[in-house]
Amino acid sequence: MATRRALHFVFKVGNRFQTARFYRDVLGMKVLRHEEFEEGCKATCNGPYDGKWSKTMVGFGPEDDHFVAELTYNYGIKDYKLGNDFKGITVASSQAVSNAQKLKWPLTEIAEGVFETEAPGGYKFYLQNRSPPQSDPVLKVTLAVSDLQKSLNYWSNLLGMKIYEKDEEKQRALLGYADNQCKLELQGIKGAVDHAAAFGRIAFSCPQKELPDLEDLMKREKQKILTPLVSLDTPGKATVQVVILADPDGHEICFVGDEAFRELSKVDPTGNTLLDDAMAADKSDEWFAKQIKRK
Repeated sequence: MATRRALHFVFKVGNRFQTARFYRDVLGMKVLRHEEFEEGCKATCNGPYDGKWSKTMVGFGPEDDHFVAELTYNYGIKDYKLGNDFKGITVASSQAVSNAQKLKWPLTEIAEGVFETEAPGGYKFYLQNRSPPQSDPVLKVTLAVSDLQKSLNYWSNLLGMKIYEKDEEKQRALLGYADNQCKLELQGIKGAVDHAAAFGRIAFSCPQKELPDLEDLMKREKQKILTPLVSLDTPGKATVQVVILADPDGHEICFVGDEAFRELSKVDPTGNTLLDDAMAADKSDEWFAKQIKRK
């Protein structure tokens, strides 16, 4: 499984203007590429919506060796109800802490040198006030699970992730495909996992030839396949093959063929400008400003 890579987490965003401010100005991420689509995605990348939408990839470095965020924006949808499924992303960056303090972005110190903050929409981020590791400042994504052992069986035995840490008492486990990659943390909760409308998706890549085998394995194990193997087109860019799965708690998981994805995910130097132009044309920031005034 050493050839598998953690790629990104998909967030649905309502306020694109403030979201861009958070990722660019607070976290210090770069816009890696920005794409506009006239209709919904065949693999529901933008959620269960069939209208116009956009995708913005943001990260601390190229997608080849960094875990990044995919910001999906559905035109006309201003907010999404949060569930209890997404517990946060942990980032090691003293610069991000400093940026947040300068911009007066709300921060709460929850442990020595660890600050909790929120991206627009209510998505939690944990900022460690220290120098980032050389590999990638994004350390882990934390998801809620209702049965830790059942989830470990799925993510480790079926998807081939290595278990790095396991704490029965705290009901948490840390998994990953490689030491230098972003990890997946599973946190046990009492009761059911509720995905509400804001539910995200975590993406990994594997060699393209493994995708049919992965789909067959899930069929044999009677696990949920949300989207069977399908090709996705991006105008003017590489076509990729994906399979969309769901774990025992319904967390959406995308596996994409690595070779074509590396082509698709090349940094576009015009990404920043494309995002700014799309936001200017959309004028959604003006809509949000009017709503605030009304309040």
